[in-house]
Amino acid sequence: MRDTNIVLTHQKMAVSISRKRSKSSRKPEAKQSYFCLTIVYNFLSRISALVFLIILIYMWSSFSTLITGNIIHVCFSTRKVNSLYCLSAGTHPSLEIPTSTTNNSSSIITPGIDQGNATNEPAKFPDISYLVTTSSRVDIKDRDDKVANAVKVVEEQLQLHRSWRSKSSKNQATCDAQGIYVYDLPSKFNKDLVGQCRDMVPWQNFCGYLSNEGLGEPIAKLGKGWYKTHQYSLELIFHSRVMKHPCRVYDENVAKLFYVPFYGGLDILRWHFKNVSNDVKDSLSLELVKWLERQGTWKRNSGKDHVFVLGKISWDFRRSSDSPWGTRLLEIDKMQNPIKLLIERQPWHENDIGIPHPTNFHPHSDNDIISWQLKIIRSNRKNLVSFAGAARDDAEDNIRSTLIDQCASLGNGKCHFLNCSSVKCDEAESVIELFVESEFCLQPPGDSPTRKSVFDSLISGCIPVLFDPFTAYYQYPWHLPHDHDKYSVFMDKKEVVQMNVNVVERLTNISSRERENMRRYITYELLPGLVYGDYNAELDKFQDAFAITMNNLFERVNRLDEAHKD
Repeated sequence: MRDTNIVLTHQKMAVSISRKRSKSSRKPEAKQSYFCLTIVYNFLSRISALVFLIILIYMWSSFSTLITGNIIHVCFSTRKVNSLYCLSAGTHPSLEIPTSTTNNSSSIITPGIDQGNATNEPAKFPDISYLVTTSSRVDIKDRDDKVANAVKVVEEQLQLHRSWRSKSSKNQATCDAQGIYVYDLPSKFNKDLVGQCRDMVPWQNFCGYLSNEGLGEPIAKLGKGWYKTHQYSLELIFHSRVMKHPCRVYDENVAKLFYVPFYGGLDILRWHFKNVSNDVKDSLSLELVKWLERQGTWKRNSGKDHVFVLGKISWDFRRSSDSPWGTRLLEIDKMQNPIKLLIERQPWHENDIGIPHPTNFHPHSDNDIISWQLKIIRSNRKNLVSFAGAARDDAEDNIRSTLIDQCASLGNGKCHFLNCSSVKCDEAESVIELFVESEFCLQPPGDSPTRKSVFDSLISGCIPVLFDPFTAYYQYPWHLPHDHDKYSVFMDKKEVVQMNVNVVERLTNISSRERENMRRYITYELLPGLVYGDYNAELDKFQDAFAITMNNLFERVNRLDEAHKD
């Protein structure tokens, strides 16, 4: 369009010049010059238009451009929001790491783009100094001290969270002297947000994913209990299950726990690709806090016995002042006391607790779980290693590109790469079928440290290979064991990127017996507790992810009551 405008402008100038000359001089040379000039401009304009068209075709094949309001979004393929990741919506959220175990907000250090975390067993984990932004003036010892302090904070938080684990092995909590009250919030805080599903994401109708009480539409190919569940559907799934929990009470005066069914993740998504101010993005969160402050039940314990379930990562609710990304819900002072259950926690906030990403498997009965366990334990795993993902060109230390190169060099016999930039990896069938046929599944960080794919691999009996301890080890203290060697393989991301470790070669050295022991532990010990049963689940022998979470919430609130009595 720009080239066309230039040509038209020049043509008008040429006509104007020719007219002036015709009035002052009728010489034939002027007409001849004008004719030649017109031919030259027409020729150049065609070449420019052709080159511009070729560039457009190339760009269109690489990414999509969306226009909403006055903003142009350049969107690349990603599994985070099913197909596209838009640069205009932000890149990586900022991360704050406390350097003191006594005051989490008094002193912070800021890491680089690739967010990571330390672990419960520092000796087994890699150098995490990349968490700290350094310069030539920063003393190395000072940096190491800050990293050590950050690790200590995380370890203390996880130890506290694990102390809240319920001793009960039953699927349902015993409701003696305890109950959960579900707030009947105004519909603008939940149902109305679901009603905006058609316009929530510009390139996709989200309604199918939010149907069936958050489970999505059934997947007949994978069998009973499988649904097209979106990874951001946790708010609806949890809400539906809490409403039917046997410990739900309708008298707020006898409740020990208070559930706030706010769909904060959907609130973020509806503004994510629209040209609105940060004030607009924060408006519903602020309204919710004001609504809660008027409730006597909130005032009683300053929100400490309240719980939120938020279906996006913690960083999306901790927007910095100069960023357009997300909301500031979890930065509001009044929101510091409640428990926040998230698919990815901020590891330096005590009341952020990570719970599993929702997978596509939602069993209704014990038999559904047993049938799937038998299928994956008997599966013929023809691939030693698999990786479902895509490269990330914006990463300085691109672990994904390194893994893809190592995988491609070996061929499908040892390593199978499912390229998510050309294949629809949001279709569960292609990913689950690959993982069920693989011994190990590579799980590098994506748009954020955690991945839904980690849970896809675990429920498929595929041993996850992790490269950042932040991906799982510091996220899910209620659902994954402290001894991570039982269910995963860890390799230092820095070592892999620097080509000091060949991932596939190292995995080849793990014996068949070790693999089998890990797979049996994953299948029989972990799998039931990593899936969310359907909205009418009748589980007796097993505790699913929801039951584990609820039992531990009750244990935590009981500890709170005991502390008040003391």
